[in-house]
Amino acid sequence: MLLVLFTLGANAAAQLPKDAPGYNPRNTNFEEPEAWKEARDIPLPPYPVDESLIEIYVSPVATNKYFIDGATLVPGGDGVVRYVLVVKTSGGATNVSFEGIHCAERSWKHYASGRGDKTWSKSQSVRQDWRQIENKPLNPVHAILSRTLFCPLGYPIASADEGRNALRLGKHPSAN
Repeated sequence: MLLVLFTLGANAAAQLPKDAPGYNPRNTNFEEPEAWKEARDIPLPPYPVDESLIEIYVSPVATNKYFIDGATLVPGGDGVVRYVLVVKTSGGATNVSFEGIHCAERSWKHYASGRGDKTWSKSQSVRQDWRQIENKPLNPVHAILSRTLFCPLGYPIASADEGRNALRLGKHPSAN
């Protein structure tokens, strides 16, 4: 009887729902997940150049053009995909930012802003907090990057090439 209960319990544990805290399909030992820690001392990437910009589609009503610098795309070992976002406004201004998306938490962070002299200005402490990704009708860029391109099925892309391929295709092959 004890063996039957143990077997039933093991089968129930093996069928955790995907949205259960700590769910990880690669965790076959049913261990408690470690508390997440962001990588320290994130280096600033090279300033973007036009040749490596890949345009992303945001919405039919967007007046700005959005680009990811494919050369700066880095999936980190901490579950964060870091990239440079370039936004070209309809008025001719260009905004450059170095950001990251924490796939498991569906949150994003701003690390630095680009200056006109092609250097970086690190974010002040107020802007270094992780913010929840919301699908805002007027600016859905982080939701698109997270759901459609860099975090298919809630997991980060495995390589920069995988991310660049998703950018070129307009969506990750395993995205819904």
